[in-house]
Amino acid sequence: ALLLDNMLYMVIVPIIPDYIAAMRGGGGTAGPSAPAGGNGSGGGNRSLLPARYPPSSGSNEDVQIGVLFASKAMLQLLVNPLSGTLIDRVGYEAPLLAGLAVLFLSTATFAFAENYATLFAARSLQGLGSAFADTAGIALIADRYAEEPARSRALGTALACISFGSLAAPPFGGVLYEFAGKRVPFLVLACVCLLDGLMLLVLAPPGGTGARANMPVGTPIHRLMIDPYIAVVAGALATCNIPLAFLEPTIANWMKDSMGASEWEVGLTWLPAFFPHVLGVYVTVQLAAAYPHLQWFYGALGMAIIGASSCLVPACRNFGQVIIPLCGICFGIALVDTALLPTLAFLVDVRHVSVYGSVYAIADISYCVAYALGPIVAGQIVHTMGFAQLNLGMGLANVLYAPVLLFLKNVCQMKPSHSERNILLEEGPKGLYDTIKMEERKG
Repeated sequence: ALLLDNMLYMVIVPIIPDYIAAMRGGGGTAGPSAPAGGNGSGGGNRSLLPARYPPSSGSNEDVQIGVLFASKAMLQLLVNPLSGTLIDRVGYEAPLLAGLAVLFLSTATFAFAENYATLFAARSLQGLGSAFADTAGIALIADRYAEEPARSRALGTALACISFGSLAAPPFGGVLYEFAGKRVPFLVLACVCLLDGLMLLVLAPPGGTGARANMPVGTPIHRLMIDPYIAVVAGALATCNIPLAFLEPTIANWMKDSMGASEWEVGLTWLPAFFPHVLGVYVTVQLAAAYPHLQWFYGALGMAIIGASSCLVPACRNFGQVIIPLCGICFGIALVDTALLPTLAFLVDVRHVSVYGSVYAIADISYCVAYALGPIVAGQIVHTMGFAQLNLGMGLANVLYAPVLLFLKNVCQMKPSHSERNILLEEGPKGLYDTIKMEERKG
């Protein structure tokens, strides 16, 4: 589900600008084989798109594309507090299935959209599905893998799928759009979504276990938000993703203007960064297994790497040089995410009730803050201040935030002796919820 959501989030990157231009009668311009006026046979069925609008200026199209990209994160940002509360009350499987159903509808709508309003509705609908599927998926993993280091490994695997979906989707969508038409990428993803929903029904059918009905309602999301430790983690997750969210809509134009980058170079800019991201996940999982009390340090180190890499981006002068700081950014994000996502579950275990829907809704809100601002704010900052100033500002924000994670140092040291699981094993159950958890563990 996480792989699918992030592929759908990024697959439109190479498709939508050309598609909107074709819909408006301006012809395809994003692809290298797109002929002037969009009347040739290249680019799949681009030339068959109806001209719903008169030609418009490029700046207006830029605004439309920015709003379209941001609409998903904006709606997700609004729905997440509600989805987290609902997940805490009804369990993880039913919201995950509902999220997959909405993602399927969104993907099918993308495939058959013929005007901007329909594209906007499909993108917003994806935000609604993601608010349930993403939050329920991560929370389900945290619940099923309750012990360390298994939890870090499982969440690391999920993060690797998120990374692969985000970085592989643009070339996947661009190639299929170029040679098979604009509907094919979305229909393929719709089939994956349908298959994933069927697998969920077979492996973990909603309502298949009665234990959930006897478990208490999780801590309300507003109480989790004012927990200072959770707030520090949420701030780190938002800050570390700002460089990625702000560079995605701006780096392509900067590469074309500053180094004359070709279309294939722009299209493959982020793909090599997948490998250091997976490496970062692996390294953090191994370190967390050996030194679990240093999770805060791994996150701080990741933010320092992100900050230094962001500052290096404007100094690059060719495609090969650009890849290096982008790999550094993704490596740092892997360190932060892999260290701090399990820390959120741990904080709930030791300070609240071990129900994870709301706390991972807060994590999703942190990501959405970055990705809602990116497509709209980043371009304006580049226009008014410059690309170099944008990167220096993002780098400085990450470097300055890294020491804040020292605040987690003491609470992370509680893990060996004060975790919920050790308390239950040593002191015995104190209520119905504890009894159920002990019986599940014995089983």
